[in-house]
Amino acid sequence: MVVDDHPMWRDAVARDLAEAGCEVVATAGDGLQAVRRAQAAGPDVLVLDLNLPGLPGVAVCKELVGANPALRVLVLSASGEHADVLEAVKSGATGYLLKSASTEELLDAVRRTAAGDAVFTPGLAGLVLGEYRRLATEPAPATPDEPGAPQLTDRETEVLRLVAKGLSYKQIAERLVISHRTVQNHVQNTLGKLQLHNRVELVRYAIERGLDEA
Repeated sequence: MVVDDHPMWRDAVARDLAEAGCEVVATAGDGLQAVRRAQAAGPDVLVLDLNLPGLPGVAVCKELVGANPALRVLVLSASGEHADVLEAVKSGATGYLLKSASTEELLDAVRRTAAGDAVFTPGLAGLVLGEYRRLATEPAPATPDEPGAPQLTDRETEVLRLVAKGLSYKQIAERLVISHRTVQNHVQNTLGKLQLHNRVELVRYAIERGLDEA
Protein backbone atom coordinates (compact mmCIF):
# COMPACT_ATOMS: atom_id res chain seq x y z
CA MET A 1 0.00 0.00 0.00
CA VAL A 2 1.29 3.47 -0.94
CA VAL A 3 0.50 6.56 1.15
CA ASP A 4 1.47 10.04 -0.05
CA ASP A 5 -0.39 13.33 -0.25
CA HIS A 6 0.98 14.21 -3.70
CA PRO A 7 -1.20 12.41 -6.30
CA MET A 8 1.41 12.33 -9.09
CA TRP A 9 4.11 10.96 -6.78
CA ARG A 10 1.72 8.45 -5.19
CA ASP A 11 0.51 7.20 -8.57
CA ALA A 12 4.06 6.95 -9.93
CA VAL A 13 5.28 4.89 -6.98
CA ALA A 14 2.23 2.61 -7.16
CA ARG A 15 2.73 2.17 -10.91
CA ASP A 16 6.44 1.35 -10.53
CA LEU A 17 5.66 -1.23 -7.85
CA ALA A 18 2.87 -2.81 -9.89
CA GLU A 19 5.06 -3.00 -13.01
CA ALA A 20 7.76 -4.71 -10.93
CA GLY A 21 5.31 -7.44 -9.93
CA CYS A 22 4.13 -6.13 -6.55
CA GLU A 23 0.42 -6.19 -5.77
CA VAL A 24 -0.66 -2.69 -4.76
CA VAL A 25 -3.77 -3.33 -2.69
CA ALA A 26 -4.57 0.31 -1.86
CA THR A 27 -3.35 3.91 -1.93
CA ALA A 28 -4.20 6.87 0.28
CA GLY A 29 -3.59 10.62 0.29
CA ASP A 30 -4.01 11.55 3.94
CA GLY A 31 -3.41 10.03 7.36
CA LEU A 32 -6.96 9.18 8.38
CA GLN A 33 -7.70 7.69 4.97
CA ALA A 34 -4.48 5.67 5.24
CA VAL A 35 -5.53 4.11 8.55
CA ARG A 36 -9.00 3.19 7.28
CA ARG A 37 -7.80 1.74 3.99
CA ALA A 38 -4.88 -0.16 5.52
CA GLN A 39 -7.20 -1.76 8.07
CA ALA A 40 -9.52 -2.80 5.25
CA ALA A 41 -6.89 -3.90 2.70
CA GLY A 42 -4.41 -5.56 5.07
CA PRO A 43 -1.15 -4.84 3.18
CA ASP A 44 2.07 -6.69 4.02
CA VAL A 45 4.17 -3.58 3.38
CA LEU A 46 3.19 0.07 3.79
CA VAL A 47 5.19 2.65 1.80
CA LEU A 48 4.52 5.75 3.86
CA ASP A 49 5.24 9.47 3.55
CA LEU A 50 5.62 11.28 6.88
CA ASN A 51 4.16 14.66 5.90
CA LEU A 52 0.46 13.88 5.62
CA PRO A 53 -2.63 16.03 6.18
CA GLY A 54 -5.14 14.93 8.82
CA LEU A 55 -2.85 12.58 10.72
CA PRO A 56 0.98 12.64 10.58
CA GLY A 57 2.79 9.67 9.11
CA VAL A 58 4.34 8.69 12.44
CA ALA A 59 0.88 8.55 14.02
CA VAL A 60 -0.38 6.41 11.12
CA CYS A 61 2.58 4.08 11.56
CA LYS A 62 2.17 3.81 15.33
CA GLU A 63 -1.55 3.05 15.11
CA LEU A 64 -1.29 0.47 12.32
CA VAL A 65 1.79 -1.34 13.67
CA GLY A 66 0.24 -1.31 17.14
CA ALA A 67 -2.82 -3.07 15.76
CA ASN A 68 -0.81 -5.41 13.52
CA PRO A 69 2.83 -5.93 14.59
CA ALA A 70 3.45 -8.06 11.48
CA LEU A 71 2.94 -5.01 9.23
CA ARG A 72 6.20 -3.72 7.75
CA VAL A 73 6.48 0.02 7.16
CA LEU A 74 8.96 1.60 4.75
CA VAL A 75 8.99 5.37 5.18
CA LEU A 76 9.62 7.20 1.90
CA SER A 77 10.31 10.81 2.83
CA ALA A 78 11.88 13.97 1.46
CA SER A 79 13.34 14.61 4.91
CA GLY A 80 16.67 13.22 6.00
CA GLU A 81 16.53 15.03 9.33
CA HIS A 82 17.76 12.77 12.11
CA ALA A 83 14.79 13.65 14.34
CA ASP A 84 12.34 12.54 11.63
CA VAL A 85 14.20 9.28 11.06
CA LEU A 86 14.34 8.42 14.76
CA GLU A 87 10.70 9.36 15.33
CA ALA A 88 9.69 7.08 12.45
CA VAL A 89 11.71 4.16 13.85
CA LYS A 90 10.26 4.63 17.33
CA SER A 91 6.74 4.64 15.85
CA GLY A 92 7.39 1.18 14.37
CA ALA A 93 8.85 1.81 10.89
CA THR A 94 11.18 -0.95 9.71
CA GLY A 95 12.92 1.16 7.08
CA TYR A 96 13.54 4.71 5.91
CA LEU A 97 14.32 5.76 2.35
CA LEU A 98 14.76 9.27 0.98
CA LYS A 99 12.69 10.35 -2.02
CA SER A 100 15.94 11.06 -3.85
CA ALA A 101 16.34 7.26 -4.20
CA SER A 102 16.13 5.76 -7.68
CA THR A 103 13.26 3.55 -8.77
CA GLU A 104 15.59 0.54 -8.56
CA GLU A 105 16.56 1.46 -4.99
CA LEU A 106 12.90 1.81 -4.03
CA LEU A 107 11.95 -1.55 -5.51
CA ASP A 108 14.89 -3.23 -3.77
CA ALA A 109 13.94 -1.55 -0.48
CA VAL A 110 10.32 -2.70 -0.75
CA ARG A 111 11.37 -6.28 -1.49
CA ARG A 112 13.85 -6.32 1.38
CA THR A 113 11.30 -4.76 3.74
CA ALA A 114 8.79 -7.43 2.76
CA ALA A 115 11.43 -10.07 3.55
CA GLY A 116 11.91 -8.66 7.05
CA ASP A 117 15.09 -6.62 6.61
CA ALA A 118 15.56 -3.18 8.13
CA VAL A 119 16.32 -0.95 5.13
CA PHE A 120 17.79 2.53 5.49
CA THR A 121 19.22 5.10 3.12
CA PRO A 122 23.03 4.88 3.40
CA GLY A 123 24.23 6.95 6.34
CA LEU A 124 21.05 6.48 8.36
CA ALA A 125 21.63 2.88 9.47
CA GLY A 126 24.37 3.90 11.92
CA LEU A 127 22.15 6.63 13.31
CA VAL A 128 19.34 4.15 13.93
CA LEU A 129 21.64 1.61 15.59
CA GLY A 130 22.86 4.41 17.84
CA GLU A 131 19.26 5.14 18.78
CA TYR A 132 18.71 1.46 19.58
CA ARG A 133 21.65 1.72 21.97
CA ARG A 134 20.22 4.86 23.55
CA LEU A 135 16.84 3.18 23.99
CA ALA A 136 18.59 0.37 25.80
CA THR A 137 19.35 2.77 28.65
CA GLU A 138 15.66 3.61 29.08
CA PRO A 139 13.14 1.48 30.99
CA ALA A 140 12.11 -1.38 28.74
CA PRO A 141 8.84 -3.27 28.56
CA ALA A 142 8.64 -6.07 31.08
CA THR A 143 10.64 -9.05 29.89
CA PRO A 144 10.32 -12.59 31.13
CA ASP A 145 13.47 -12.91 33.24
CA GLU A 146 11.74 -14.63 36.11
CA PRO A 147 12.35 -18.34 36.78
CA GLY A 148 10.53 -20.56 34.33
CA ALA A 149 10.68 -18.01 31.51
CA PRO A 150 11.09 -19.48 28.00
CA GLN A 151 14.72 -20.05 27.12
CA LEU A 152 16.23 -19.25 23.73
CA THR A 153 18.07 -21.95 21.83
CA ASP A 154 21.76 -21.44 21.03
CA ARG A 155 20.85 -20.67 17.41
CA GLU A 156 18.16 -18.15 18.40
CA THR A 157 20.65 -16.41 20.68
CA GLU A 158 23.22 -16.37 17.87
CA VAL A 159 20.71 -14.79 15.47
CA LEU A 160 19.64 -12.29 18.12
CA ARG A 161 23.26 -11.27 18.69
CA LEU A 162 23.73 -10.55 14.97
CA VAL A 163 20.45 -8.62 14.78
CA ALA A 164 21.70 -6.45 17.65
CA LYS A 165 24.91 -5.77 15.75
CA GLY A 166 22.82 -4.26 12.93
CA LEU A 167 23.13 -7.06 10.35
CA SER A 168 20.32 -7.58 7.87
CA TYR A 169 18.55 -10.93 7.71
CA LYS A 170 20.36 -11.63 4.43
CA GLN A 171 23.75 -10.95 6.02
CA ILE A 172 22.88 -13.15 9.00
CA ALA A 173 21.84 -15.98 6.67
CA GLU A 174 25.12 -15.73 4.78
CA ARG A 175 27.22 -15.62 7.95
CA LEU A 176 25.48 -18.61 9.55
CA VAL A 177 25.12 -20.49 6.24
CA ILE A 178 21.37 -20.90 6.64
CA SER A 179 18.45 -19.72 4.54
CA HIS A 180 16.86 -16.28 4.76
CA ARG A 181 13.58 -17.97 5.72
CA THR A 182 15.26 -19.82 8.58
CA VAL A 183 16.58 -16.53 9.94
CA GLN A 184 13.07 -15.05 9.79
CA ASN A 185 11.67 -18.09 11.60
CA HIS A 186 14.26 -17.78 14.37
CA VAL A 187 13.45 -14.09 14.81
CA GLN A 188 9.69 -14.75 14.93
CA ASN A 189 10.20 -17.56 17.47
CA THR A 190 12.38 -15.29 19.59
CA LEU A 191 9.80 -12.47 19.50
CA GLY A 192 7.14 -14.93 20.62
CA LYS A 193 9.21 -16.40 23.44
CA LEU A 194 10.22 -13.00 24.78
CA GLN A 195 6.76 -11.48 24.31
CA LEU A 196 8.18 -8.66 22.20
CA HIS A 197 6.47 -7.08 19.22
CA ASN A 198 9.02 -5.81 16.72
CA ARG A 199 12.67 -5.43 15.77
CA VAL A 200 13.13 -2.25 17.85
CA GLU A 201 12.12 -4.03 21.06
CA LEU A 202 14.18 -7.08 20.08
CA VAL A 203 17.35 -5.03 19.53
CA ARG A 204 16.79 -3.14 22.76
CA TYR A 205 16.41 -6.44 24.64
CA ALA A 206 19.65 -7.75 23.12
CA ILE A 207 21.66 -4.59 23.77
CA GLU A 208 20.49 -4.46 27.40
CA ARG A 209 22.03 -7.89 27.84
CA GLY A 210 25.27 -6.98 26.08
CA LEU A 211 24.66 -9.32 23.15
CA ASP A 212 25.75 -6.67 20.64
CA GLU A 213 29.21 -6.66 22.20
CA ALA A 214 29.58 -10.44 22.53
